[in-house]
This record gives sequence, C-alpha cells and structure tokens, in this order.
Amino acid sequence: MSVSSLASIMLPEPAQIDVLSPFDGRLIGRVPCLDATAVPGLLARARIGVRDSAALPRHRRARILEDAAHAIERDAEAFARLIVAEAGKTLRQAEKEVKRCVNTLKLSAEEARRNAGEVIPFGAYEGSESRQGWFTREPLGLIVAITPYNDPLNLVAHKLGPAIAGGNAVILKPSELAPLSALKLVEYLVQAGLPDSVVTVATGGVDLGKALVEVREVRMISFTGGFATGEAIARSAGLKKLAMDLGGNAPVLVLEDCDLEATVESCVSGAFWAAGQNCIGTQRILVHRSIYADFRERFVHQTRALVTGDPALRSTDVGPMISEQAAHRTEHLVNSALVEGAVLLCGHQRQAGSYAPTVLEQVSHSSALWQQEVFAPVVILEPFEHLDAAVALANAPEYSLHAGLFTRDLGKALKLARQIEAGGVMINDSSDYRFDAMPFGGFKYGSLGREGVRFAYEDMTQPKVVCINGVA
Repeated sequence: MSVSSLASIMLPEPAQIDVLSPFDGRLIGRVPCLDATAVPGLLARARIGVRDSAALPRHRRARILEDAAHAIERDAEAFARLIVAEAGKTLRQAEKEVKRCVNTLKLSAEEARRNAGEVIPFGAYEGSESRQGWFTREPLGLIVAITPYNDPLNLVAHKLGPAIAGGNAVILKPSELAPLSALKLVEYLVQAGLPDSVVTVATGGVDLGKALVEVREVRMISFTGGFATGEAIARSAGLKKLAMDLGGNAPVLVLEDCDLEATVESCVSGAFWAAGQNCIGTQRILVHRSIYADFRERFVHQTRALVTGDPALRSTDVGPMISEQAAHRTEHLVNSALVEGAVLLCGHQRQAGSYAPTVLEQVSHSSALWQQEVFAPVVILEPFEHLDAAVALANAPEYSLHAGLFTRDLGKALKLARQIEAGGVMINDSSDYRFDAMPFGGFKYGSLGREGVRFAYEDMTQPKVVCINGVA
C-alpha cells in the first residue's frame, strides 16, 4: 500500500506526520496522521480483507510470502538504507534486520503449508471407537497489530507473516516514529499477490491506537512495546485475544570459569546493539568477584573503542537513539543514578539524539536505572560472590524476557537455567540472541503469549474439530 492510498482511506486532506532522521533531523518522508475518526473507514476496508484473506488457499498464502521474501532479499540494500534513515540503526545492524525479515516471511510460508491441523485419535478413548475426525486451523478474522520503532521491519514481519499464513486480515499501526519500513513491506506483499485489502496500514498517534484496540469485532491485538501501554491496552480491549511483548531488564551472569575474552565481546554487543534500544538488550551484568576487576577493565576498554556517529557509515558501531527526547530521558536516568551513588566508568555524553555507550557500577538497587527497562546504551556492572544471590538479583524485576549466562560448566549452566525466571536463557551468549523460529516472550509481566513464527501462527488461528460418528 502506498502512502497516497493510505491517505485515501478516510480524510481527503489528513494531517501529516513528518518522519525525521534520528541522526540529523532531516525529513525522510511524510505519512497521514489518522485519528479515531478514521476508524470506521479503516474497518470497512478491513472487513473486505477478512473475506479476501480467508478465501486464499494455503498454497497461495505461502507463495505470496515466499515471493515477497525473495523480492526483499533482492532489494535488501534499499530496505537497509530506509531502516538506517528512519530508525537510526547502523548500516550493519539494518542489513541484519533485513535478513531476519526475509527469514521470518519464509518461516511463515512454511506454516501456511504444514500447520493445517491434525487427526484426532478418537478410537484411543473408550466410548469413541465409532468416531473418526480431525481438527483444522482456521483464521481468527481481524487482527490489530501495533509495532514499535526499534525493529521497524522485522517486528512488523513477525505480525504480518503469521497472520497472513493463517488467513487473517490485519490493521497495522506501525510506530509513528518509523513507519516507512512497514509501508514498504506491505507494498512488497501486495506486489507479490496479496490482495491489498488484507493489510490496512493506519498511521497515527495514541488516539488512533486506543480507538482501534476498543473495536469489538477485532478478534486479536498483537502488540510489541512498553509495559505501561500494554497494561492500558489490556484494560480497554474487552474480550479479545491479546499477544504482547512488553519489556525486559535483561541480566547476564558471568561465572569465574567463563571464556573471558569471548564473554566480554558478547556482552558489549548485547548491551549496545541498536543503541541499546532492544527489549532483550543486556542491561545488568553480574560478574563473579574473582574476575570482576579483569572483566570491568576489558569491558570498559571495548566500550570506549565503539564508534558512535553517522549510522549510514559502515564503520559506525552505535547510532543515535530514536529521538533527542529519548536521549534526554536516558541522560536524566543516569544523572539520577549518579546522585544516588553510582560510579561512572565511561560514556554519559549526549549530543542531540546521540548518547555515548555508558557503563556504570555501584548502582543503587532502588534506583530507576536498576529496576526499570532503560532501553538505551547503558549497562550496569555488579560483582557477586554467591550464585544464589546473583540469581535472586537476576530474578528481581517484575518482567523478564531473556537472560544470559557464561560458564564452561554445562551442568551448572543447566541448573542455573532452571532457576532463572525468563522466557529465554542464553548459555554462553548475551541476552540479546534471538532466532526467529523460536518461541519468544517473557515471564511474569514480560509478555502475554509467545512470538516466533510457529507460535504466533498458532495464536492467530483457532482449531475447528470435525467428528464423524458411525464409521465402521
């Protein structure tokens, strides 16, 4: 769907959202700023999409997803440059996101072909010997998908791919800070043969999102974003399915027998990837006291070596945050932690929306920086002596997506993996490792349900049982 066709959904001359470069503030593009008054028009279009999507046979859904994936792979550089421009990711990081999007769509195509249901063994139960049957996986109908700015292409693919594979229609509300990659993805799906009614893109602010969430005929809301917004959606959504990835405060445990060089390298990457705007980014690194001084020296040295600047340059390691406001918030959080007694090891310089990779120690456990998801290029180092105490610190937050731990002792690692309360425990990897086929979500308030293509697909479909009695 083009930006111009978006505007024609509802208002003849809608207000506009300027999409600005997080790095230098230049105008990247404009999209319509729809509000709650646009919802009836959006729904009228989406109802057509519900019919059109359900009518697509599974092989067509799969082919559309595969063809779109191949086209994106062909035009990977253009997609990567767009991510760099609107989201501020570095070029190398954007290229990786495009590859992941391609993989997500291909995985979705596989679900369309294979995950159609199962035979039910009625004869395995006494009294049902005369019955045969199966269940199929049927579309839910209309899904509202709300996506964030930090992965503006692949996180959209994680909503659209499984939804399309399952025969659903989607109203997609991408982040107003970085909507252009989502629009481009939808254009490629339509070019691959998807009826243009199946995905309706709605760009706008909080007012639009709130109105969409409250629509009764929406069967599911798939949301990735902050905890406070997720809680507000849950309060107002009514009786519909909710799938949410809300946030994390990822701990990494570094044991005394780890491969120190590899551990430091992995933790630096995990902490500062995408300028720390990563829900599974490494935030708190708990290091055994016997190696703490050595780890700290190496970690700070590697952090200082990171190149911060223009994300369009291949040499840049850390680009800007999504906005100057986000960088200001980070600066304030760190200042508050310093007032409370934290020690700054490096970083804490801001220039407009760019914030230097920052390392702290001796951070108060009552501070916002320790307790909340910082979502910024800031990491906390903390020594520990006893593993039980480290696990208790790791498990303290109310939400938890991923954790990491480093040790050469596999038995100890597996024991710790059982004790850590997180949706994923990465052994000898930082917390930010994710493969798009695995179940992805959190413990406690970290999420509702799981993403990962197969798991999202199953959440976006519903079983229908067919049972035949009187079979000889």
